[in-house]
Amino acid sequence: MSEKKQQVISPVKNFFAGGFGGVCLVFAGHPLDTIKVRIQTQPKPAPGQLPLYAGTFDCFKKTLVNEGIKGLYRGMAAPIIGVTPMFAVCFFGFGLGKKLQQKHPEEVLTYPQLFAAGMLSGVFTTAIMAPGERIKCLLQIQAATGEVKYAGPMDCAKQIYREAGIRGIYKGTVLTLMRDVPASGMYFMTYEWLKNVLTPEGHR
Repeated sequence: MSEKKQQVISPVKNFFAGGFGGVCLVFAGHPLDTIKVRIQTQPKPAPGQLPLYAGTFDCFKKTLVNEGIKGLYRGMAAPIIGVTPMFAVCFFGFGLGKKLQQKHPEEVLTYPQLFAAGMLSGVFTTAIMAPGERIKCLLQIQAATGEVKYAGPMDCAKQIYREAGIRGIYKGTVLTLMRDVPASGMYFMTYEWLKNVLTPEGHR
């Protein structure tokens, strides 16, 4: 790592920056997600008829012509509500992980230390993602088997909590931590390395 001083950024600023980054991610990616879902769920054409959408660009064009730009962003509120806090907590955890390892605010951390800070971020992120992942998996299994037990996400959460308490909500989290914690460490270490490599000398 460079011996130059690092800019000191508080975990709280990381929290808000991460949240804003999550909003930007959804804003940039939601139109593609809308197109993907529409192509996947379009009705099967009758014999001799053409499908509603011939492909990605055709779907994009028809959505834009028929519904305007709003059509591409339909249903965006739900992913923003989910993704924004996830990214906020993710970057907050990374900022906190760095701060806990620094002996003074301007200390430059090594890459292994950045990896450790990233792993702490993975713990924070898993803590808020695991319940949603568990509920999503149970609903997907229910849809595949055709046996209806849960009326929806909220009903699923209530039934799990009633049957097994908070442990039921977080069932399987240990395996998720084993997957996501080192992955988060690698993600942030690589992020900091690339940022260091791509930032011109004198601006780090």
